[in-house]
Amino acid sequence: MKLIVLFARLAVALGFLSAVADRFGLWGAPGSPNVAWGSFGNFANYTQQLLYFAGQKTSTVLAMIATILETVLGLLLLLGLWTKKAAILSGCLLCLFALAMTFALGIKAPFDYSVWSGAGTCFLLAVVLSKPAAQVNSLSVDAYLSRSKRK
Repeated sequence: MKLIVLFARLAVALGFLSAVADRFGLWGAPGSPNVAWGSFGNFANYTQQLLYFAGQKTSTVLAMIATILETVLGLLLLLGLWTKKAAILSGCLLCLFALAMTFALGIKAPFDYSVWSGAGTCFLLAVVLSKPAAQVNSLSVDAYLSRSKRK
């Protein structure tokens, strides 16, 4: 169970952090193979496409907020710190992404990018983490802090 929890945490965390890295060109320049955006400007344009009902300034601010949230939640999940709360918030964020994609691009898009699967993983992780930390989450900062409190 510990390895499954670790795998779920890492899958979501690295997915978030990889997407953020792409926005800042760390995976390559725009147009390079396997690069979705390659720059924050391209990501902001994509956000504007998804949030077509919002103005450009609003969608740019929301692109920044999404990037900050993905970075923070990705790091929390990677470290296993406040993991249950981070998993719930990550699931909610992914649901918002999926809904925006559905309304802007159609129902197929969030399924093609496994956004609903990611959200489900996050919510399932939160449920599993409702068990005592020592049983399911020993490879985390949360478990370390829990053991320290018991001593």
